[in-house]
Amino acid sequence: MSFIKRIPALLIAAVVFSAPVLTAVVALQPASAVAQAPAPAADVAKPADAAPAAAPAAVAPAAAAPTQAESAESALGVAGIWKKADLVAKFVLFILVVMSMGSWYILVVKLFEQRRLMKESKAATETFWNSGSLAQGATTLHEDSAYRFIAESGLKATDKHSGLMGDVDFNTWVTMSVQRATDNVNSRLGDGLAFLATVGSTSPFVGLFGTVWGIYHALVAIGASGQSSLDKVAGPIGESLIMTAIGLAVAVPAVLSYNWLIRRNKTAMEQVRAFSADLHSVLMSQGSKTK
Repeated sequence: MSFIKRIPALLIAAVVFSAPVLTAVVALQPASAVAQAPAPAADVAKPADAAPAAAPAAVAPAAAAPTQAESAESALGVAGIWKKADLVAKFVLFILVVMSMGSWYILVVKLFEQRRLMKESKAATETFWNSGSLAQGATTLHEDSAYRFIAESGLKATDKHSGLMGDVDFNTWVTMSVQRATDNVNSRLGDGLAFLATVGSTSPFVGLFGTVWGIYHALVAIGASGQSSLDKVAGPIGESLIMTAIGLAVAVPAVLSYNWLIRRNKTAMEQVRAFSADLHSVLMSQGSKTK
């Protein structure tokens, strides 16, 4: 199956997998708010106690300090940044998520395709060349096998050559047919690799755009407040750093997957070209006997 036919499945996977992620992010925010709720109640209850007011007053800030630290940490986390981010930042994050899922989807699909092609190579070695004729050998292979496609292309070329108009050399005609089928297999094997290369080269810049956008928000917050305090710039700066990290996390697997799949494609195509060369030799020998 060509990779183009799997594009709708990729879009469905993006929607299916992104929905739980967004749901989890939204669910995290109320949980932090609930965790912070008991702190004011404790503060109200303390002054209502009896005479020893100084001791509870000293204990109350110590109990409230972890709550404030947790609040600051949650504000700088992914859930807090997602809540405070504007539409542009959320759109950048969504693009990065889709790129990441598309890269992993292509990696899994191509690994299955390459594994299947290597199994077909073993099947062709064990059954095809042990058959009584090329036509019988082609029927022993799977209908969707690339090796069967090449074999049938060569057999059709020998049948069509006798009916061709004009003086076309038999060797040239068979060579062109077998080579065209081999190139078609190579083209199908490379489907999706351009997407991996695109993700590997563009996702760092998409993350960098999110970084620039977060820094811009930090500068706007400083200009609006008139002071460069940490609470004014921590959120936008944290957003920009997370965008950079996500961009790199998307790019690195895509580049590694691309290089790995290219190497495996080269190994698989070496076997396919060896089969095509052997098939071409047999077809030429049969053509010379017929003549």
